[in-house]
Amino acid sequence: MGSRWGFALAVSIAALAGLISGSTPAAAAPPVVWCEFTPTPDNPAARPVMPPVPVAPAFGTVDVTFHFNYGPVTVRLDRGGAAPCAVQNMASLVLQRFYDNSQCWRLTDSGRLGVLQCGDIYEVEKGGPGYKFPDEVNGGETYGRGTVAMGNQGPGTNGSEFFIVHSFANIPANYSVLGQVVRGMDALDRMVAAGITPSERGPLDGLPAQPVTITAATF
Repeated sequence: MGSRWGFALAVSIAALAGLISGSTPAAAAPPVVWCEFTPTPDNPAARPVMPPVPVAPAFGTVDVTFHFNYGPVTVRLDRGGAAPCAVQNMASLVLQRFYDNSQCWRLTDSGRLGVLQCGDIYEVEKGGPGYKFPDEVNGGETYGRGTVAMGNQGPGTNGSEFFIVHSFANIPANYSVLGQVVRGMDALDRMVAAGITPSERGPLDGLPAQPVTITAATF
């Protein structure tokens, strides 16, 4: 048990101390927010990972690149933004290589919703990391092109699932915003252009017509 928590502590320190390439210090630290990650025994981990140590998150920004089979997409995570615990969680999952060699399971291009959804690596609602954490929303969130936010299966069920907005998302402000795509929207546009496999949700909401795979996620 000690070695497992030692690994989790190392992950947390690496993710939060700003020692990752591309991170920048914050000008001023907002009030401390303590993160809580709760085990979900009814939804075991798809891959064995440890939750981040529940300590106060760091601040500033850090860039994560998702290497898709369509090309790299770089996301700037805002550790001092509205959802610092969600960002801390994604940093931990990236460090533990949770997203590597996983497929994105939903592509939508309807009139009100244009997103690519990834991170539920095994099966919808059963592919998370084995823990959950609360929403970080204030009701004013908007989801424009390039926004990256947490996906969930209801209030307070955040885990590993996330979505990238490729056009816009006219949805309630129920999803914690992680950051913004800063490079690679052209790769996302190519995924959309390849088409969508119709599903029970409609002809423009289903699996990508051609598989979309995250081969690796790196700092």
